[in-house]
Amino acid sequence: MDADTLKQRWDQRHAEAVDLGQVAGVLAENLHLLPATGEALDLACGRGASALQLARAGLRVTAWDLSSVAIGRLSRGAQEQGVPVVAEVRDVIANPPPADRFDIILVSYFLERSLAPALMAALRPGGLLFYQTFSRIAVSNDGPSNPTYRLGDNELLQLFRPLNLRFYREEGRLGDTARGCRDIAMLIGER
Repeated sequence: MDADTLKQRWDQRHAEAVDLGQVAGVLAENLHLLPATGEALDLACGRGASALQLARAGLRVTAWDLSSVAIGRLSRGAQEQGVPVVAEVRDVIANPPPADRFDIILVSYFLERSLAPALMAALRPGGLLFYQTFSRIAVSNDGPSNPTYRLGDNELLQLFRPLNLRFYREEGRLGDTARGCRDIAMLIGER
C-alpha cells in the first residue's frame, strides 16, 4: 500500500473516532519509570492520548503521525488541556528520528521492523524505549489480520536486543486467557 493510500485510510479512521484514544498500556503501567524532565517522542502517535500523558508528566513532547487528521485532533486536545505538545505530520519510515535526540520514545501499535536501529540510535544514553504492538499469538481478533504487522513469539526482544531490558510482557495463550495482557507484547528498554 502506498503512502497516500495509507494516509487516507488513517485520516478517515481518525476522523471517525469519538475521542483521543487511550494511553498505551506499556506507558500507563510504567509511569513511575519516566524521568522528571526530558525530551519525549510519541512516534506514530495517532490522536495523541499517550503524548498528552507524557506532557502531563512534565516531559517536552514531540508527536509524529502520518495522518494530518490525527495531528489536528492531538493539537486541539493539547490546547484544551493546556499542555505543550509539538505535533507534526511526518512519515517516520521515510524520515526516522535523528540520533541521540530523545530521553523517551514511545511506539504503540505501529510495527516497522526496519526502524528498530534508528529508534535505538535516537535514544540518548540512559534513554528509554516504551514499545507495544500486536503479536501473532493472540486470543482475539483485535489488530491487523495481516501477520506481517504482528510480532512473532519473543520477536520484540530480538528487535531491541542491544537495549537493557527493564520491562517485558507477552503472555500469549497461557493460563486464563480472559485475564491479563493478551494479544500484544510490551517492552521497555534502556540505552
